[in-house]
Amino acid sequence: MKRLIPFVIIGLIAAGAGAETIAAQDEPPIFQPANEVDLNVLLWKKRPVVVFADSDFDPAFIEQMELLEQHQDELRIRDVIVLTDTDPQARGAMRLKLRPRGFMLAILGKDGRVKLRKPFPWDVREISRSIDKMPERRREIRERKEIQGNIIQ
Repeated sequence: MKRLIPFVIIGLIAAGAGAETIAAQDEPPIFQPANEVDLNVLLWKKRPVVVFADSDFDPAFIEQMELLEQHQDELRIRDVIVLTDTDPQARGAMRLKLRPRGFMLAILGKDGRVKLRKPFPWDVREISRSIDKMPERRREIRERKEIQGNIIQ
Protein backbone atom coordinates (compact mmCIF):
# COMPACT_ATOMS: atom_id res chain seq x y z
CA MET A 1 0.00 0.00 0.00
CA LYS A 2 2.82 2.41 0.90
CA ARG A 3 4.31 1.83 -2.55
CA LEU A 4 1.12 3.07 -4.21
CA ILE A 5 0.99 6.42 -2.38
CA PRO A 6 3.74 8.14 -4.47
CA PHE A 7 2.04 6.98 -7.68
CA VAL A 8 -1.33 8.28 -6.51
CA ILE A 9 0.20 11.66 -5.61
CA ILE A 10 1.97 11.90 -8.97
CA GLY A 11 -1.28 10.96 -10.72
CA LEU A 12 -3.21 13.66 -8.86
CA ILE A 13 -0.61 16.30 -9.67
CA ALA A 14 -0.54 15.28 -13.34
CA ALA A 15 -4.34 15.31 -13.50
CA GLY A 16 -4.38 18.79 -11.98
CA ALA A 17 -1.84 20.05 -14.51
CA GLY A 18 -3.91 18.57 -17.34
CA ALA A 19 -7.05 20.21 -15.99
CA GLU A 20 -5.31 23.61 -15.94
CA THR A 21 -4.27 23.16 -19.57
CA ILE A 22 -7.82 22.26 -20.59
CA ALA A 23 -9.23 25.18 -18.57
CA ALA A 24 -6.78 27.59 -20.24
CA GLN A 25 -7.96 26.40 -23.66
CA ASP A 26 -11.61 26.99 -22.72
CA GLU A 27 -11.02 30.51 -21.40
CA PRO A 28 -11.88 33.55 -23.49
CA PRO A 29 -8.98 35.29 -25.23
CA ILE A 30 -6.76 37.27 -22.89
CA PHE A 31 -6.85 40.33 -25.21
CA GLN A 32 -10.23 41.90 -25.98
CA PRO A 33 -11.58 45.28 -27.07
CA ALA A 34 -12.88 47.19 -24.05
CA ASN A 35 -16.17 48.05 -25.75
CA GLU A 36 -17.03 44.33 -26.06
CA VAL A 37 -16.69 43.55 -22.35
CA ASP A 38 -19.03 44.31 -19.46
CA LEU A 39 -17.02 44.90 -16.28
CA ASN A 40 -19.86 43.51 -14.20
CA VAL A 41 -19.37 40.10 -15.83
CA LEU A 42 -15.70 40.15 -14.80
CA LEU A 43 -16.31 40.99 -11.12
CA TRP A 44 -14.50 38.57 -8.80
CA LYS A 45 -13.40 36.48 -11.82
CA LYS A 46 -10.81 38.52 -13.72
CA ARG A 47 -8.40 41.40 -13.14
CA PRO A 48 -8.80 43.85 -16.02
CA VAL A 49 -5.71 45.60 -17.30
CA VAL A 50 -7.01 48.36 -19.55
CA VAL A 51 -4.79 49.96 -22.17
CA PHE A 52 -5.99 53.25 -23.63
CA ALA A 53 -4.57 55.30 -26.48
CA ASP A 54 -5.87 57.82 -28.98
CA SER A 55 -4.83 55.59 -31.88
CA ASP A 56 -3.64 52.06 -32.69
CA PHE A 57 -0.48 53.72 -33.98
CA ASP A 58 0.44 55.42 -30.69
CA PRO A 59 4.06 54.29 -30.01
CA ALA A 60 3.33 53.85 -26.29
CA PHE A 61 0.31 51.66 -27.10
CA ILE A 62 2.34 49.52 -29.51
CA GLU A 63 5.12 49.10 -26.95
CA GLN A 64 2.67 48.21 -24.17
CA MET A 65 0.89 45.60 -26.26
CA GLU A 66 4.21 44.01 -27.26
CA LEU A 67 5.23 43.80 -23.59
CA LEU A 68 1.91 42.20 -22.65
CA GLU A 69 1.92 39.72 -25.53
CA GLN A 70 5.40 38.47 -24.64
CA HIS A 71 4.29 37.28 -21.18
CA GLN A 72 0.71 36.10 -21.55
CA ASP A 73 1.30 33.12 -19.24
CA GLU A 74 2.23 35.43 -16.34
CA LEU A 75 -0.96 37.39 -16.92
CA ARG A 76 -3.13 34.29 -17.22
CA ILE A 77 -1.80 32.94 -13.90
CA ARG A 78 -3.03 36.15 -12.27
CA ASP A 79 -6.47 35.99 -13.93
CA VAL A 80 -5.73 39.07 -16.05
CA ILE A 81 -7.78 40.09 -19.05
CA VAL A 82 -6.31 42.86 -21.21
CA LEU A 83 -8.87 45.32 -22.53
CA THR A 84 -7.93 47.84 -25.21
CA ASP A 85 -9.53 51.10 -26.27
CA THR A 86 -7.91 53.17 -29.01
CA ASP A 87 -10.96 55.12 -30.16
CA PRO A 88 -11.65 58.23 -28.06
CA GLN A 89 -14.48 59.25 -30.41
CA ALA A 90 -16.49 56.13 -29.53
CA ARG A 91 -16.69 57.26 -25.87
CA GLY A 92 -17.04 53.70 -24.58
CA ALA A 93 -18.18 52.94 -21.04
CA MET A 94 -14.66 52.07 -19.90
CA ARG A 95 -13.26 55.32 -21.31
CA LEU A 96 -16.01 57.35 -19.65
CA LYS A 97 -15.38 55.62 -16.32
CA LEU A 98 -11.58 55.90 -16.29
CA ARG A 99 -11.17 59.18 -18.25
CA PRO A 100 -7.77 58.64 -19.87
CA ARG A 101 -5.84 61.44 -21.56
CA GLY A 102 -3.85 59.94 -24.38
CA PHE A 103 -2.05 56.74 -23.44
CA MET A 104 -2.94 55.17 -20.11
CA LEU A 105 -2.54 51.79 -18.48
CA ALA A 106 -5.03 51.01 -15.71
CA ILE A 107 -4.99 47.94 -13.48
CA LEU A 108 -8.29 47.04 -11.86
CA GLY A 109 -8.82 44.53 -9.10
CA LYS A 110 -11.30 41.69 -9.18
CA ASP A 111 -13.57 44.01 -7.20
CA GLY A 112 -13.71 46.34 -10.22
CA ARG A 113 -11.85 49.19 -8.51
CA VAL A 114 -8.90 50.99 -10.06
CA LYS A 115 -5.72 49.89 -8.28
CA LEU A 116 -3.13 51.66 -10.43
CA ARG A 117 -2.85 54.09 -13.35
CA LYS A 118 0.26 54.68 -15.42
CA PRO A 119 0.75 57.26 -18.21
CA PHE A 120 3.51 55.18 -19.82
CA PRO A 121 4.07 51.52 -20.78
CA TRP A 122 4.81 49.10 -17.96
CA ASP A 123 6.63 45.78 -18.10
CA VAL A 124 4.67 42.63 -17.19
CA ARG A 125 7.07 42.02 -14.30
CA GLU A 126 6.04 45.37 -12.78
CA ILE A 127 2.37 44.66 -13.43
CA SER A 128 2.72 41.20 -11.85
CA ARG A 129 4.41 42.61 -8.75
CA SER A 130 1.67 45.18 -8.37
CA ILE A 131 -1.04 42.52 -8.68
CA ASP A 132 0.78 40.18 -6.29
CA LYS A 133 0.62 42.87 -3.59
CA MET A 134 -3.19 43.03 -3.77
CA PRO A 135 -4.99 41.40 -0.81
CA GLU A 136 -7.20 39.26 -3.04
CA ARG A 137 -4.17 37.90 -4.92
CA ARG A 138 -2.33 37.18 -1.66
CA ARG A 139 -5.36 35.20 -0.49
CA GLU A 140 -5.35 33.22 -3.75
CA ILE A 141 -1.66 32.38 -3.34
CA ARG A 142 -2.19 31.36 0.29
CA GLU A 143 -5.13 29.11 -0.62
CA ARG A 144 -3.18 27.47 -3.44
CA LYS A 145 -0.30 26.70 -1.04
CA GLU A 146 -2.75 25.19 1.45
CA ILE A 147 -4.27 22.98 -1.24
CA GLN A 148 -0.85 21.85 -2.44
CA GLY A 149 0.18 21.16 1.16
CA ASN A 150 -2.90 19.00 1.68
CA ILE A 151 -2.23 17.00 -1.50
CA ILE A 152 1.37 16.26 -0.49
CA GLN A 153 0.38 15.19 3.04
